[in-house]
Amino acid sequence: MDSFDARILDALQHNARLTAEGLSLIVGLSADACRKRLGRLRGSGVIEAETARLSPERLGRGLTLIVEVTLQNERLIDLDRFKRQMLEAPEVMQCYYVTGNADFILILTSRDMADFEDFTRRHFFSEDNVLRFRTSAVMDRVKVGFTLPVSGQDFSET
Repeated sequence: MDSFDARILDALQHNARLTAEGLSLIVGLSADACRKRLGRLRGSGVIEAETARLSPERLGRGLTLIVEVTLQNERLIDLDRFKRQMLEAPEVMQCYYVTGNADFILILTSRDMADFEDFTRRHFFSEDNVLRFRTSAVMDRVKVGFTLPVSGQDFSET
């Protein structure tokens, strides 16, 4: 990867709808060169996905919660079962297996507290291996996204 790739990645993180023609104006390469680089970046897994950021409030999911979950046992079978449950739970937007005071950090949305209580009953209280969970309600979405800092300095010229 080189500085052109870095500029492409940076531009796409801010607007995933850019066409190869649009990228060419930002990056300074031809549209065809941008198209080829995009294909390579997607094929190599550098670009994992291109997603749309939706408004939780407009979709009736105005409550965002950050939940720390501690498991009783961290056997592989228990970890894998919990990971599968979180992957299948549509309310969970992000799930991280972490070090520190908790085993997992979840970011999820809910319609309201009653909806969240239903989630906790299905995924925490009915699961024998969940020792405890601690919840923080998000008061304001200050910064939301997945952008990573990229610059030409991050990559050796190829």
